Amino acid sequence: MSLLVTGSIAIDTVRTPYGVSENCLGGSAVYFSMAASFFSPVRLTGVVGSDCPFDFAEVFADRNVDLTGLEVRPHSKTFRWAGTYPEHMDDRKTDYMELNVLAEAPPRVPAKYKDSKFVFLANTAPGLQNELLGQIEEPVFVAADTMNCWIEDHLDDLNALLKKIDCLIINEDEARMLADEYNLIKAAQKILATGSSVVIIKKGESGSIMCNADGDKFILPAYPATEVKDPTGAGDSFAGALMGYLAQSGKTDFKTLKTAIAYGTVVASFAIADFSLNGLTSINKIDIDKRLETLRNATRF
Repeated sequence: MSLLVTGSIAIDTVRTPYGVSENCLGGSAVYFSMAASFFSPVRLTGVVGSDCPFDFAEVFADRNVDLTGLEVRPHSKTFRWAGTYPEHMDDRKTDYMELNVLAEAPPRVPAKYKDSKFVFLANTAPGLQNELLGQIEEPVFVAADTMNCWIEDHLDDLNALLKKIDCLIINEDEARMLADEYNLIKAAQKILATGSSVVIIKKGESGSIMCNADGDKFILPAYPATEVKDPTGAGDSFAGALMGYLAQSGKTDFKTLKTAIAYGTVVASFAIADFSLNGLTSINKIDIDKRLETLRNATRF
């Protein structure tokens, strides 16, 4: 089924103990699309300025990514972000951020995208996520991401969004903040009570937790990766593979969601192995399936 993503496209500068990647391609919509394209065609909606140096047709040349929704604004500048990861890369420091085009009106969803059945609203202001979702006619499954600043300053808009979506994908610190509850299972239950039917909590190197409104729970550790050079985009790659698998299967039952999370976990482990998109562009579906089998064997008992 059709899969739409709307999110950021960025020019990133990333510093980790393994080196520096200056002015590289990043952004939630980019990582998501690259990861999802292993499983399903993707419709990308995003906006850049005239200063953007990347040829997106070339970036996605071997992937089934529809760029009709990519808007280039001639008098605007592209979103820029720079961050530094410490020695153990368990956190990151934002060195600077220039919203630029992201501070302007959101891109319009093309008419040919309005029938999209699977939708991912990548991290941005929940008011904009609401506006973009309103342009989709009859989605089957909608997932969204958010972050601490929206929880702190735009909670009413976020609560309105939660009533309209099927799945919230959020990290553990944000889940605790949103629910005002330290225990993650209780936090998930409180979030579910606000409207969405599935909550997936990302725990970084500790894996993820999924809870649904029927009381089902699923816990999966992270893939035992030995190569971690750049964690940027790991969460969006996780979401991309997850939603790509759901769109490919056309199902969203709990069993299918569990497999989707496993695929998301595996694809994220490739994304962190190199800077920018290099960890994703250097692999194929066979590599992903082999690593999925390794994860399955490591967690079976």
